[in-house]
Amino acid sequence: MVKKIVNLVVLIPLGIVLVVLSVANRQSVTLALNPFRPEDAVLSLSAPFFVFLFLAVMLGIAIGGAVVWFSQRKYRKRARTESRSAQQWQVEAEKHKARAEQIAGRDLPQLQSK
Repeated sequence: MVKKIVNLVVLIPLGIVLVVLSVANRQSVTLALNPFRPEDAVLSLSAPFFVFLFLAVMLGIAIGGAVVWFSQRKYRKRARTESRSAQQWQVEAEKHKARAEQIAGRDLPQLQSK
């Protein structure tokens, strides 16, 4: 419930800001990728300005996510190693538990007869 409220508190204002930004920057601009001949139509792109803003934000998010993903690689590797180790210890503990129950079951009839 708290997560839904937090999402609403964050996402609704963010959506409003994005709509206002889109309306305020809807004039068409040309992005020229050729610095020597900006009038060259082959290496230029015309679109509303907010499209370029959104693309820049999405590209920044993707690059930031990739940087974080690669920087946390050693922690994910350690977590996998520890998980495998924990599973091995769990299997060994189950074997010892079964063996202890088997030994206790074998000794139980001897104790009851005394």
